[in-house]
Parts: sequence; structure tokens; C-alpha cells
Amino acid sequence: MAVLARLGAVVVFLAAAAVVAEGILDPVDFLALQAVRRSLDDMPGSSFFEAWDFTADPCGFPGVYCDGDKVAALALGDPRAGSPGLSGRLDPALGRLSALTELSLVPGRVAGELPESLASCRNLRFLAVSKNLISGRIPDGLGGLSNLRTLDVSFNQISGAIPPSISTLPSITNLILCHNHLTGGVPSFPDSSQLIRLDLKHNALSGSVPSLPSTLQYLSLSANQLTGTVESVLPRLTRLNFLDLSMNQLDGRISASVFTLPLSVLQLQRNFFSGLLEPLNDVTIQVVDLSYNRFWGPISPLLAGVGQLYLNNNRFTGEVPARLVQELVGSGGLQVLYLQHNFLTGIEISPASSLPSSASLCLMYNCMVPPVDAPCPLKAGTQNTRPADQCPEWRG
Repeated sequence: MAVLARLGAVVVFLAAAAVVAEGILDPVDFLALQAVRRSLDDMPGSSFFEAWDFTADPCGFPGVYCDGDKVAALALGDPRAGSPGLSGRLDPALGRLSALTELSLVPGRVAGELPESLASCRNLRFLAVSKNLISGRIPDGLGGLSNLRTLDVSFNQISGAIPPSISTLPSITNLILCHNHLTGGVPSFPDSSQLIRLDLKHNALSGSVPSLPSTLQYLSLSANQLTGTVESVLPRLTRLNFLDLSMNQLDGRISASVFTLPLSVLQLQRNFFSGLLEPLNDVTIQVVDLSYNRFWGPISPLLAGVGQLYLNNNRFTGEVPARLVQELVGSGGLQVLYLQHNFLTGIEISPASSLPSSASLCLMYNCMVPPVDAPCPLKAGTQNTRPADQCPEWRG
């Protein structure tokens, strides 16, 4: 019996030792996490690091996810909405987490540069550090991360050009660099690119829009300094659901095929686009904003299927198509119709007509007296009609 008891004790001891061994983090990763902790602090109101007690197993820390004895994912900060986030900087020791596949940082006040050492995390698939105070340049070495699918450094203070190697990442599907201080051009992408989302808005990018991957579903380049035409770029983006090129210096015509793309939002406002708008079929895009451009000629009745249509501050002439009026007054799909600051000469609508409460119509500053009293945005000004000498086609 004594022998059996002794054997049982040995078995229990070995089982316990195995459990302890499984819980021991790789020493390199352990030291790397300690360095990360020393470089970051909770902002007032955040308690994320309270449970980071290195006398315990770091694989049980909030935001630390292990695979065996290696750190596989690191989510820094309390992810709950409204969390104050963290301050400090990202330590270069992050690059020693050789099995890291995901690194995220909640919005806060983390400053400094993205560590160059992240290029050593060869398995990294997801890198998101948006809405902090990170500055400096995007490390060139990130372009060597062949498994990287998402790179999100939006809403920071990053400057310099986008490294060409970033656009050639073979696995990248989401490239989100908006709201920074990036300069240079929009990068070119190889034909093999699987990019789905490209968001570069609110930077200082210049030059023309290059050929882009046909896999794109979301494209935002707004609020940059882009020039040139996009007539040959857009038609091949046949999967595009969201397009925003607003607030640039783009010019030229817009191909009729753009209106056949599977878009829910089309925003081209505040550019120098010109020419006729000639859709091939009924347009069913929910939001179309072509305001503050140089489009001219008649308004196409094929735009009557749009939900919110902004054509103001252009050079459109002729009468407002009856189909647009019918959709707006008859509580159809058209909810917003802004036509102010054009050269339109008429609209078939009764002065006694009352617009549905959900509808908005603005006709100010055209070559006609607006037949209905409809509230306009403040930017429309206070003049109901254009001066007669600007309206040679006005007949009354």
C-alpha cells in the first residue's frame, strides 16, 4: 500500500509539473511584455494594466493571448467604448514577439514612432493603432510582412510618403491610413493585389490617381491634393460599393459606366469635374454628391432613382426633369434634391404643392423664380434668382 501511495504521489507531482510547464511563457516573450508594460501607462480612468502582475502567468493578462508558450496576439487597452486608453509609446521590444499575429491599440494618447522592429514579426496579420498620437514615418520594413492583411494607422500624426513596399504586400486587404500628414502620391498596386478597402482621406497626397485593384470595394481619397482625370481608372472597379474622391483638384469627365457600379455612396464634390452627365440606365445609388464642380448641360431624368442627390453649384441648364419632381413630391425614393447655384430655367411643380416632411428641395440662385418656398442650407445664400444678364435662356 505504501508503494502505491508513493506512486500516486509521483503521478500527481508529475501532472502538476506538466501544468506548470505549460503555463511558462517563453523567456524572450516574457521580457518583451515587461518592456511593453514599462513604456505604456493607463490614462486617468483606465485600469487596463492593473492585472498585469508579472508574478503570475502573463498569458492570463488582459489583452494577452498565447499559443503554447508564445504570445500570439496583443490587444493593448480596454476595448470597451469610452475607455480613456493608454499613454506612452510602443516599445521596440514588440519586435521580439516572434509568434505575434495580431497587434491592436485602443484610441488614446500613445505617441512616438511605430517601431521598426515590428518588421521582425513575420507572422503578423493584423496591425491597428488608430486614434493616437503616433508620428514619424511608416516603417519600410512593414512591406516585408507577407502575411499582413490589415494595416490601420488612421487618425495619427504620421508623415512622409507611403512606402512602395506597402502596396505590394501579397496578403493586404485593408489599408487604412486616413487622417494623417502623408505626402507623395497614391501608391500603385500590382494586378495580383487582393485589396478590398483603401482609405487615404485627409492627408496631403498629390499627383494623379493610378490604376487601382479591381478587387476594391471601398475607396476614399478625399481631402487630398490629387490632380488629373479618373475617367479610365473608375470603370474597372466593378466591385466598388463606396467611392469618395471629394475635395481634391481632379478634373475631366465622369464616365457613364461609373453610375452602373454597385455603389451605395458616390461622392465627387468639390473638384473640377466637367462635361455632361449621361447615365446609361436608371441610377439607384443611395447618395450621389456631385456638387461644387463644373458639370453642364441638362439634368438626366435617369437620376430620379437616387436617394439623396446633390447637384448644386454646377452649370446645369434647362428644366428640372419631371421624374425627379415626381419622386420627391410623391414620397418616392428621392429624399434630398439640391439644385441651387446652377442655370436652371424651370421646374414643373405647383406653388401649392407641399413637400413631404422627409423631403428637401433647394432651387435658389437659378435662372427662375423658385415656385415653392422650401428651406435651403445657409450656404445657399439669400438671393432667390440669378441676375438676368447671367441667364440668356430665361424666358420669364
